[in-house]
This record gives sequence, C-alpha cells and structure tokens, in this order.
Amino acid sequence: MNLDTEKAIGLLNRIMELELAGVVRYTHYSLMVYGYNRMPIIGWLAKQADEGLLHARKAGELITHFGGHPSLGIGPLLESHKHDIGDILRESLEHEQLATSVYYELLTLAEGNSILLEDYAREMICEEELHAGEVDKMLRKPGDIGVFAGK
Repeated sequence: MNLDTEKAIGLLNRIMELELAGVVRYTHYSLMVYGYNRMPIIGWLAKQADEGLLHARKAGELITHFGGHPSLGIGPLLESHKHDIGDILRESLEHEQLATSVYYELLTLAEGNSILLEDYAREMICEEELHAGEVDKMLRKPGDIGVFAGK
C-alpha cells in the first residue's frame, strides 16, 4: 500500500466538515419552509440532515482508522437569506457538487492504494450523485425531461 495517509486524512476531514455543514444547512432550510407543501418538503430536508450526519460519522471513523484526529471544524455556511424552495434546492445542489468533488479527490488518491478508501469513495459518490439527481428532478417543471443542471 502506497497511500499518502496524511493527505487521505486531510481529505476525510474536509469531507467530514462539508457533511456537518450540510447537516446545519438542511436543518436551517427545514425551518424556513412555508406554504402548502411544507410538510413533505421539511421531511425530505430533515432526512438529508440525518444522512449528512451519517456521512460525517463514516468519514470520522475512517480518520481514526488511519490514525488521524477528526476535525472539530465545519465547512462553509452561506446564509443567502433566500428561502424560496427553488433557491434552497439550488444551494443544496451546489453544496452537494462541492462534496462530490472532494469524494472524487479521495477516490483518485486511493485508487490502487487502498481498497477500503476506494470502496468508501465510490459508495459516497454514488449516494451524492443520486441525491444531486433527486434535487435536479425537483428543480424541473412538470413535463421537463432534460437535466436542469442549475439553470
């Protein structure tokens, strides 16, 4: 194994911080939803916050597995003061794309060096890309079949 453990721990800490920021974001978003469709939307947002916490814990477990110290930091938190559902979803998509890019960095580092980290990164990339796809579908108008892609 020729893994740069220090760099892997750094990326895992960055992932953990981003996932914890996601927990805060989704919790905040769930509190700011109003209107007729509030209940299913806040349920979905709360589920995303719970998932972010699980992802942060997974990253933290791997950090300690490789002898590192989990960060007490948290990723960037943006308060845009935009609480329209479309704005919330676009911010969510942007955040998910950032997290996915760090998982890809970890995958590149791990390839051929750590099956454990390769499998972890691939699993998380799959989850993040499926999540981004869900958000993309929610941003589309009924009947749209093309990808929204943040437009």
